[in-house]
Amino acid sequence: MDRPPGRRADPLSAPQVLISEAEIDRRVREIASEIEASIEETDELLLIGVLRGSFIFLADLARALTCSRKLDFIAVSSYESGSSFAGEVRLIMDVRTGVAGKHVVIVEDIVDSGRTLAYLIEVFAARHPASLRTCALVRKPHQSQDVAVDYVGFDIPDEWVVGYGLDYNNLYRGLPYIGTIEPQE
Repeated sequence: MDRPPGRRADPLSAPQVLISEAEIDRRVREIASEIEASIEETDELLLIGVLRGSFIFLADLARALTCSRKLDFIAVSSYESGSSFAGEVRLIMDVRTGVAGKHVVIVEDIVDSGRTLAYLIEVFAARHPASLRTCALVRKPHQSQDVAVDYVGFDIPDEWVVGYGLDYNNLYRGLPYIGTIEPQE
């Protein structure tokens, strides 16, 4: 198979489009409107993106908002025996901005088990924000943790999704749409 010099072959087949770029763009603008409708005009938001998957969604959401806003990031990890879906959640990188008295929106890429978001709600609630809300680009149907998500982009089937920040082994994050793949074992 011929390919340009310096380019590797992708180990997976092309993702099947689940949510188009146009659908994402429309929904991000709707979420921004929902967030702004739920705050006072004088409120400043602190958007906290959960790295790495939320960075594209957070950037587009921040640009769609017209209210005053600041951005910060947090990184967490949950591993047990090599699986990213089990075990306890650990804080890897904390925000640099104080949250006490601020209106905080935690921005996640995906709510799968709900474990990470439940952990983050507990962490930030203890820091006494003026308000604490949650936002997720996508949510899968079977959450092991009963966690409320205030703003949801899309409810999706229980499939492996990539694109628009979501990845498989750090591949596909830059796709402008969300697609499904069959992960290789």
